[in-house]
Amino acid sequence: MTKSMNLIEKILANHSKYDTVKSGDIVDIEIDARVARDFGGPNVVNNLEENNLSIDDVTKTFFTFDTNPTGSDQKYAVNQHKCRVFARERGFKVFDIDKGIGTHMLIEQGLTYPGSTAVTTDSHANILGAVGAFGQGMGDKDIAVAFNKGKVWFKVPKSVKINLNGKRPDKIFAKDIVLNLLNKFGANQLLGYSIEIYGEEVEKFTLDERITIASMATEMGAIIILFTPNQQIVDYCSAASGKKIEIVKADESADYEQVFDLDLSSFKPMISLPGKPHDTINIIDAKKTKIDSAFIGSCTNGRIEDMREVAEVLKGKRVAPGVVLKIVPTTDKVWRQCLDEGLITIFKDSGALVSNAGCAGCAAGQVGQNGPGEITISTGNRNFPGKQGKGSVYLASPATVAASAIAGCITTFDDIPEEPAIFESTYVEKIIERDIEKNKKSEKPEIIEGRVWYIPEDNIDTDMIFHNRYLAITDINEMGQYTFDNLKGYEDFSKKAKQGDIVVVNKNFGSGSSRQQAVDCFKALGVQAIIAESFGAIYERNAINAAFPIVTASNIDKLELKDGNQVKVNFRTGEINNLSQNKIIKAEPFSDVQLEIYKNDGLF
Repeated sequence: MTKSMNLIEKILANHSKYDTVKSGDIVDIEIDARVARDFGGPNVVNNLEENNLSIDDVTKTFFTFDTNPTGSDQKYAVNQHKCRVFARERGFKVFDIDKGIGTHMLIEQGLTYPGSTAVTTDSHANILGAVGAFGQGMGDKDIAVAFNKGKVWFKVPKSVKINLNGKRPDKIFAKDIVLNLLNKFGANQLLGYSIEIYGEEVEKFTLDERITIASMATEMGAIIILFTPNQQIVDYCSAASGKKIEIVKADESADYEQVFDLDLSSFKPMISLPGKPHDTINIIDAKKTKIDSAFIGSCTNGRIEDMREVAEVLKGKRVAPGVVLKIVPTTDKVWRQCLDEGLITIFKDSGALVSNAGCAGCAAGQVGQNGPGEITISTGNRNFPGKQGKGSVYLASPATVAASAIAGCITTFDDIPEEPAIFESTYVEKIIERDIEKNKKSEKPEIIEGRVWYIPEDNIDTDMIFHNRYLAITDINEMGQYTFDNLKGYEDFSKKAKQGDIVVVNKNFGSGSSRQQAVDCFKALGVQAIIAESFGAIYERNAINAAFPIVTASNIDKLELKDGNQVKVNFRTGEINNLSQNKIIKAEPFSDVQLEIYKNDGLF
C-alpha cells in the first residue's frame, strides 16, 4: 500500500528516486530551475571555476540580476559582469537588470509551475509555493552543485495545515492576511515546517495574493507556504510554460504535525512595528504616526494588482509635503502594464518616484533605503534593523502605504484626512558666546618639513584619488584608508603613508568631480601638503577652503626628487628645499586669502 503524502512530500518524491518520502528523509532531488542572483552569483562562479565543474543542463540554469538593477554600485557592476561573461561562455540565460525580481521571472517565464522545483540564492525562493511549486533559497556552494549536478540533497520537512474558515472581511488585503498569520504564529512557532493553506476563500485567492502570502514564509521561520493551484493558476502557468499542467495535490489522508483552524472573518488590517516583521498590531493602534517616507515594492507587494490598488488610492491626490513615496514594480512586464494602464501617470502626478523593476529597498544600493532617524512605511517583507536602511520601518499593505503617504502619517485607505500631517520645525537657533582663550586655535606653521612621495604623473583625477564607490562615506576618519586605491601602482598608499608625509605630483592634480573626500582623505592620513605643477580648479578651492596646504610649482623637475627625500616648504615665501639633494626652487607663495583661511583652520 502506497503511503499517503502531503503536498511537500508529493513534490519532493516526484523529483527523487523514491515513490514515497516522509518528513525526516534526506533525499537527492532533481531541480527544474537552478538560479543564482547578482547577490551570491559571483561566489557560485568561483566555486564552479575553482573546482573545474561543468554545467549539467544550460536550459535549466539561469542568472537573475535583481538586487541592484540600476547597476549603480561598483561592486555589483563588477559581479554582474563576471556572471554575464560566465553565462555567455557556457551558453545559458541571464535575466539582466532590465527584467525584474528573479523569483517572479521564474513564474512569469514558465520556468517554474505547479509541482516543479527550483533553488536560488534568494532566501525568498519559497515564494514559488504560490503556484504549488517547491522553491528554496540556498548558499552559493549548494547552488554551484545544482548547476553542476542538477540535484541537491534536502531533508523532507514536517508539515502543518492551516484552514482559513469563514468569509474574508471587506478591506482586508493579502498583506493583512499574512500579517495576521505572523501575529498568530510569530517567527518561530512554525520554524522549519512546510505550511499548506486551505479554505473556501483561499480557493479564490489570485496569483498576486498568493505570492504576497507565500513570500513571507521566511519571516514566519517556515520552509515554505504552499497553495494547491486553482484553475486560474493552472491556466496561467500552462500559458507561461507551454506545458500541460497536472495539479499536484496532497492526499486526503495525508499526515500533518498539526492542523490549525483559524477564523478568517476575524482578521484585521495589520501593521508590523519597526524591527520585527512578526511584531504586528491592529493598524488602528499605529494611526497618526508621522512618517518621512513610503515604499511600495519588493517581491511581496510589487505585482500589478498591488499597483492598481495604489493607483486607486493616489488618483487625484498628492503625497504629503516633505514625504517621499517610492514605487518599484516587481518585473518589467508589470512596469509596462502600469504604463499601458495609465498607472505611471497617476503615480507621477501624485509626486511619487517610480523606479525600474527589481528588489529595491530590500537590497542595499537601490530605491527604498532610508537613513538614521527616518520613519518609513513599506510593503516589504522585512524590517529588521539595517535591512532597508538605518531608519525605522513599518510594514503594511500597498493601499495602507499609499494612504499614509498622502496623509503624512500612518492611516488606512478609507480614513485619509482632509489635510495632511505636516512637519513642525523644532529648530532653535543657538547663540554661542565664545570663550576666546578656550577656543583659541593653535598657531599653524608656515614652514613644514616631511618625507616625499614623488608620483610623476599628470591628470590624477578624483576617481583615482578617492573612488566614487566610497562617496557615501561622510566620516573623515574613515576616508584615509581609500586614498589612491584606484591609482595604479599606489593601491597600498594608505598602508604605507606616514603622518607628516608630503605628496609631489605633476600637472592637473585633482581634476574631475567636486568631491571633498578627495581632499579630506589626505587630511585623515596626516599628509601635510601636496605640491603639483597645477591643480584642478574645483580641487584647488576645496583644498584651500579646508585649510589643506597645496602648493603650485612649475619647476618641480629642478628639485631632482626621489621617493623618501626630505623636503622643507615655506608657504609664505613659496621656497621649496629638497634637503636630501640640496636643491631649492621658488614656487607660488600662499595668497593672502589662502594664508588667512589656512591660519583660521578652514573657511569657517
